[in-house]
Amino acid sequence: MAKIKHNNFIDTVDGVFSAAKEGGVLHLYAEGATLKGRTITVAGREMLHFGTTGYLGLEQDSRLKNAAIDAIQNYGTQFPLSKSYISHPLYAALESKIGQMYGIPPVILKNSTLGHLGVIPTLIRDEDAVILDHQVHWSVQNACQVLKLRGIPVDMVRHSKLDMLEDLLRKRSTRTGNIWYMADGVYSMFGDYAPVAELLELAQKYPQLRLYFDDVHGMSWKGRNGTGFVLDRMGELPENVVLVSTLSKTFGASGATFFCSDAAMRDKIRNFGGPLTFSAQLEPASVAAAIASADIHISPEITELQQGLATKTSLFNALLCDSGLPIAAQNDSPVFFLAMGTPATAYNFTKRLFADGFYLNVGIYPAVPIKNTGIRITISSHNHAQDIEALSQAMAFHFPKALEATGTTEASIRTAFKMEAIPATPHPAQLDGLQVHEALTIAAIDRADWNTRVGQHGMLDWDGMAYLEKAFAGCNDPKNRLDFYYYTVRDAAGSIVLMAFFTYGLWKDDLMATESVSRHLEEIRKSAPLYLTSRVLSLGSLFTEGQHWHIDSAHPLAEPAMRLLLDTAATLYEKLDADMLVLRDFDPGTRWDALIQAQGFFRMDMPESCVLERKHWETRDEFAALLGPRSRRHFKKEVLPFENYYDITYRETLDSTELERAHQLYCNVHEKNLAVNTFRYQKEVFEAMSDSPNWEFLLLSLKESSGAPFVGVMFCYKNGSASYVPILVGMDYAAGRGVGLYRQLLFQTATRARDLGMQRVDFGISASFEKRKLGAAVFPKVAYVQSRDNYAMELMQTLQNENR
Repeated sequence: MAKIKHNNFIDTVDGVFSAAKEGGVLHLYAEGATLKGRTITVAGREMLHFGTTGYLGLEQDSRLKNAAIDAIQNYGTQFPLSKSYISHPLYAALESKIGQMYGIPPVILKNSTLGHLGVIPTLIRDEDAVILDHQVHWSVQNACQVLKLRGIPVDMVRHSKLDMLEDLLRKRSTRTGNIWYMADGVYSMFGDYAPVAELLELAQKYPQLRLYFDDVHGMSWKGRNGTGFVLDRMGELPENVVLVSTLSKTFGASGATFFCSDAAMRDKIRNFGGPLTFSAQLEPASVAAAIASADIHISPEITELQQGLATKTSLFNALLCDSGLPIAAQNDSPVFFLAMGTPATAYNFTKRLFADGFYLNVGIYPAVPIKNTGIRITISSHNHAQDIEALSQAMAFHFPKALEATGTTEASIRTAFKMEAIPATPHPAQLDGLQVHEALTIAAIDRADWNTRVGQHGMLDWDGMAYLEKAFAGCNDPKNRLDFYYYTVRDAAGSIVLMAFFTYGLWKDDLMATESVSRHLEEIRKSAPLYLTSRVLSLGSLFTEGQHWHIDSAHPLAEPAMRLLLDTAATLYEKLDADMLVLRDFDPGTRWDALIQAQGFFRMDMPESCVLERKHWETRDEFAALLGPRSRRHFKKEVLPFENYYDITYRETLDSTELERAHQLYCNVHEKNLAVNTFRYQKEVFEAMSDSPNWEFLLLSLKESSGAPFVGVMFCYKNGSASYVPILVGMDYAAGRGVGLYRQLLFQTATRARDLGMQRVDFGISASFEKRKLGAAVFPKVAYVQSRDNYAMELMQTLQNENR
């Protein structure tokens, strides 16, 4: 079974956050002896504060502060005992006040994250199922990981896609008990709302459906008694809905709350809700502040505070409307998201606003899709009208400047966010005299131009591209069909600065997932072949490996040319409505790393690439002498003794019977090896090999089985005298057991490349351990990925956690 290095999700997130930290927009420290709410000081600069989630400003209310101070004086800084034993004297008053607000007794939680960890495993029964909105808060998703250990199915649907939700409801309804859909009431980045009314209608249609809402960002500023967005939409809490809300953020204190209409369930969670039992209870100061806030919430004052915030929110909405700036969601929430598209543009804009005296938050992956990076602006009661007006003016002033500085256009941003389009402006690179030319077939590209640039690598010469088009372009099977796009960037004098090709086709979402995940999904694909697949626009193709592009790095316009290619690819990506854009086979630390990531891509590790460079050897002993001590011992023990077991032939063509056999052996390997999970190639792909003069088939037959069909095949491409490329392998596992079939195929490939005078063998990815033992050098590779949402990647992470 081939082993590869799989990308780690945490490493990807760490890379994104590290870049934001280096950009000076993340992991900052507030300064100063006091905080008043209207302003905040960072790095010695006092700024107007438009980043708080304390929308009503209650965290600075003197009544809450004094209550907290008195509680510390009266009860100490903490009450160090589990709430299961005894609650400190203020808890009963808080529970009574919160119950008065909601009309339902609450369960008081330490915070919403610990609350979800306590509530969800108790609430969800073993016969139930869970469906997550893919933008539901991380704390909810994390709490659901525990359920998988109990065998509870946890699915995920794209953000607020009720058609996907209903499909899963139909699928699960005959096999499970209750089906819990988990969502936010108000989403923390875009400020958009859960479709509460539509979800309630769906619950009437599917009685098993239960709704679990995290309404932390809808609290206080909305609803009767400030009980939040969800209850404002519902009026009262139905039996099939549970709610988690907050005592922090805009409530002004600390802690969280849980509500349900089922008294028995409420008692069960209070009796044993994991962290509710084993974590410390809220400090007296926090409880006292929450009581003071609750008093405000059950008084007419809460309506005045809500109206005051609504006036400021309405003002900002009107100013943004007049400015024409691209705002992701238009509604009455105090959360606004200015679309920026790429991290580079967002960082540039944020630093400009910092310099002008405005603090706001950057919204980055994984909180939002990488191409939907933007700026989260929050309005609070602390903000004055003149502050809001000054902010809107600064945003309108700096927005085009940030775009210009980072080579971004508003048209591309609006396209990425699926907003109303505006006329495109000339790309900055075109102002430098660069022009990009598109072709849809290699036949439209000059052979010499291509072969002296891109064609030096792998099977990427002109003839190799012609083969790919013959094998995959126009294929009737959507799983094997590829559309080809060739791009040439020339300067004003007509000189080529850059060449590249892209393909568009279907990929499995688990392409780079662990094998256990792929095996799980392949069982589902037996009845639903296109389950969890995406339409991908990729630099190069899944069939090929190597550098799928060439750039004249010494050209003074090399960087503008790369920007032009990236923007051209982005335009095609939107035109095709692809799910993902992938730039693959880059060396780590490439000169283009920062530029590509800044344009809205995140970097992922790829499997290592294996290359065997040409070295002089004639005899087997001379070959062994080129290896290291351990590899030499391996060669002499595991490879050389079995060479005489096989007859070895090289064929440029195969007849129909032989092609059928070769294809079956390939299918054996494809079915067994899911390290890189691609769709199985049709027999026509191999027939096209047999028709191409640049392909040959390395066949291994067992001598002891004279007349029997061959048991191993390597499908090899000859790129002039530069490279010998074994693209695919096929094996009869039963016949080759105990006689080193795969290792013999690798060694005979190296032998054939030597006989043909090839400069190297491009062994490709996977099984790098075996290839290294035959002297191949291993090179790490990275890819850069953009996607419309985080759904596929988050689902893969969920499945990988489930299958560990």
